[in-house]
Amino acid sequence: MIPGVSSATGGTSAVAVQPRRLSWQLAEVVEVVPETPRTRSLVLEVAGWKGHKAGQHVDIRLTAEDGYQAQRSYSIASAPEDERLVLTVERLEDGEVSPYLTDVLMAGDKLELRGPIGGYFAWEAKDGGPLLLVAGGSGVVPLMAMLRHRAAVSSDVPARLLYSSRSYEEIIYRKELERLVAQDGSLEVIHTLTRSRPKGWSSYHRRIDLKMLKEVGPPPAERLLAFICGPTPLVEGVATALVEIGHDTLYVKTERFGPTGGGG
Repeated sequence: MIPGVSSATGGTSAVAVQPRRLSWQLAEVVEVVPETPRTRSLVLEVAGWKGHKAGQHVDIRLTAEDGYQAQRSYSIASAPEDERLVLTVERLEDGEVSPYLTDVLMAGDKLELRGPIGGYFAWEAKDGGPLLLVAGGSGVVPLMAMLRHRAAVSSDVPARLLYSSRSYEEIIYRKELERLVAQDGSLEVIHTLTRSRPKGWSSYHRRIDLKMLKEVGPPPAERLLAFICGPTPLVEGVATALVEIGHDTLYVKTERFGPTGGGG
């Protein structure tokens, strides 16, 4: 089995910037945390880690005994203020390597990584808002890093997360999101479920569309900072709809994964 990473945690943007040559370094897996039936968070200890911005990603490279290497990009889930680096992996049934990371990888194992990478799809509290974060599935990973950063520095920038999942059981970070909302009146999380929903579900239960974005998002008169991450059709549809509503394209930033985002 060849260990590797799945692009399903948020692929790299075509406009991501890598301004300097980055060196590969070893990271040790400290803990593997179940998030949903199909996702796990890898808590990593990285000696000499120089820090990152919320929204950035890392490259991970692993090598099989025969020399074959698998290299993928992963969005960082942890806040810059966190002691350890966290990556969240979704298992893809037809993926090349994600089943290894979610089902086999254990504490004490080593991974090669380099980063952080990307400056376009990143947010710091000093950038202000209001924030509109839109995620599909595991596209929530880099957006969660932003919310964790926001909480760590006690930012009161108004923020809304619109999060599309297939089912209630597949909402990644669900309990943590509930805690963040309970602690912060300026944060709102809106869920929509696209395949199945529990009895009594009162929120949205369809794919994100123009009508939903009009209901959820701040009005165009505000200087909205929008970050959208998920499968390519969702990302393109949401970005187009926000511009149609009247939001400035300069402040609508996207990151996507899927058929063009690499293997799993």
